[in-house]
Formats: sequence, structure tokens, C-alpha cells
Amino acid sequence: MKTIVYLIIGTFFGIIMYKSEAASWFRIFEMFEFGSFHMYGIIGSALVLGVIGVQIIKRFDIKAIKGQDMHLKPKNKSVARYAIGGILFGLGWALAGACPGPMYVLAGAGYLSILIVILGALLGTFIYGIVKHKLPH
Repeated sequence: MKTIVYLIIGTFFGIIMYKSEAASWFRIFEMFEFGSFHMYGIIGSALVLGVIGVQIIKRFDIKAIKGQDMHLKPKNKSVARYAIGGILFGLGWALAGACPGPMYVLAGAGYLSILIVILGALLGTFIYGIVKHKLPH
């Protein structure tokens, strides 16, 4: 039952991403050229809603689905990890024309060439898992 609920929520999210053009390569290209506010508005509103959601969880001590406490641990503060990670993420996003969420939306919309990008993302994640203990964190 829980899987069906997640599938429905994911499908709804994918439709919203597609209809809002958040998965559009042209909108992403406009964003990287600072030619349009559209994507910055979507990302900014997601950021604001995320901050509000986390504050609500913390202030009202909201429990997880199975009733256990949610532990929101602060992240380690390190300029190098966020700078290097952000640059790599941004380069991949710019080269592929999609970040991880819209990649699956584009696949669902029938853009089969995005499957190459998804395969590359999965391969990169796998390689990171192998070498992460050797990287500075």
C-alpha cells in the first residue's frame, strides 16, 4: 500500500515538474545564461518551502510515518566539500541539461536519450561509493 502511495505522489510530482517546464532543457539553458527568472523562482520557492517544512518539523516535534523521532543532524561545515560538490553538480547539470529529479521526468515523458544521462549518474554514484573513503570530507 505504501508503495502505491509513493508511486502516486511521485507521478503527481513528475506531472508538476513537466507542466511547470522545470524539466525543460531550454528553461535550464536560460537559467544558466541568466536569461530568465523562471527556474530561479521554482528553485527559490522550493528552498523557502523546505526551510519552512524543517522549522515546522523541529518546532512541533513531528514524528516520521512509523512514529519514530526525526533526527535532523546539522551538516559538517566545510567550504571545500560544498564548493567541489557544487561545482561538479553544476557542471553535470549544465552538460546534461537536467538535474536528478527532472532526469526521470524526461524519461517518463519519452525522451529516451536521457537514459544515457541516468546511466552515467548511477555509474558516478556507484564509483563515488567505492572511492568515498579516500576522498577528503
